Amino acid sequence: MADYQYQDENQENLQPRKTAIPGGGRTVLGVLQENHRGRLLGKAIKPALQQTQVLPINHFVVNDENQGKIPAGKAGSKQPPFTIHIDEPDCANRRKPTSKKQVQNENLKLNPVLVSIGTRKPLEPIHISMDTSFDSPMDISIVDEELKVVNSNDVQDYAKEIHTYIRDMEVKCKPKAGYMQKQPDITCNMRAILVDWLVEVGEEYKLQNETLYLAVNYIDRFLSSMSVLRGKLQLVGTAAMLLASKFEEIYPPEVAEFVYITDDTYTKKQVLKMEHLVLKVLSFDLAAPTILQYLNQYFQIHKVHPKVESLSMFLGELSLVDADPFLRYLPSVVSASAFIIANYTINERTWPDSLVQFTSYTLETLKPCILDLYKTYLSAANHQQQAVREKYKTTKYHAVSLIDPPENLSIFL
Repeated sequence: MADYQYQDENQENLQPRKTAIPGGGRTVLGVLQENHRGRLLGKAIKPALQQTQVLPINHFVVNDENQGKIPAGKAGSKQPPFTIHIDEPDCANRRKPTSKKQVQNENLKLNPVLVSIGTRKPLEPIHISMDTSFDSPMDISIVDEELKVVNSNDVQDYAKEIHTYIRDMEVKCKPKAGYMQKQPDITCNMRAILVDWLVEVGEEYKLQNETLYLAVNYIDRFLSSMSVLRGKLQLVGTAAMLLASKFEEIYPPEVAEFVYITDDTYTKKQVLKMEHLVLKVLSFDLAAPTILQYLNQYFQIHKVHPKVESLSMFLGELSLVDADPFLRYLPSVVSASAFIIANYTINERTWPDSLVQFTSYTLETLKPCILDLYKTYLSAANHQQQAVREKYKTTKYHAVSLIDPPENLSIFL
């Protein structure tokens, strides 16, 4: 970890920030405290329009075909690196008549095809059977089927190679497990508040779940190398969510939207400056394997009920909130543990042989993580941060957060 702390020239006072008057409907983190957070509401900010300067047409003049376009007033300057070629008409290479008599003779000459029009018979009508269909062949197979999103996990021929690659990458992209002990001004509870807020931001802007996982990975890797004051922790989380959105989303929110959800705690310049710093610390390595990526692979190898899928995802997001103990485990281990607990809760089954062969993980090797995740599952209803539980109460996720956890796991552990 670096020996210095991140604090820009606009460093805020560490005194609690005054909250704004509620009046909107946005998700705002507010001031990070030790055990709670304030929810602030306010007025929306519209992104500034970008202005583009357009040069006048007469700024460039066309010299000859070898010279191209050069700026006006600089006709004698050096040959420009790009030349605009002007195509001549098709008839430019034809011999032009030199006298009026030749012009009249060429006008009197008719094309033989035109001359033969008077002697040709009219075309016979085409008889088409009424049974013939005029429908496009492209409409036959997609009338009643939805277009499926192509996923790399759907390519079963390369599933094993993809899994081997991301297993190698997760080791390189793993944060330091004990980095919070070296942070002088922030705690695990503050981190939990930040992740809980990011869950709400993702729901507010309808972001992909993968975006949330990536943002948390960026935060932990950044905090593993940099000491951050509590007044800038939300700025780190905002910049990480912005980067994850740009990496994962088709239409990521604008920078002004991220300024808006912080209740103008930070300026657009500060967010962009922090984004640049995060990129430098992460060495621009943003393609980190996540728990959700492994879960999607497991669902492809071993088909399960949609409730098992949703419950596995719920347990995976619960592990994001608490840094201790889950930063000690690789994402592939956490995802396997979430799959086992969910499968046992819904189907009373555990870890299938197909996934044992695919991952080389056994119940015995996964036991420590399974027990830690099971304790988190038991205490989820009483946890101070409830954004993940509220998210998975909806019908979209089959209300799996309301399912009671099993009484014990001693049957298979």
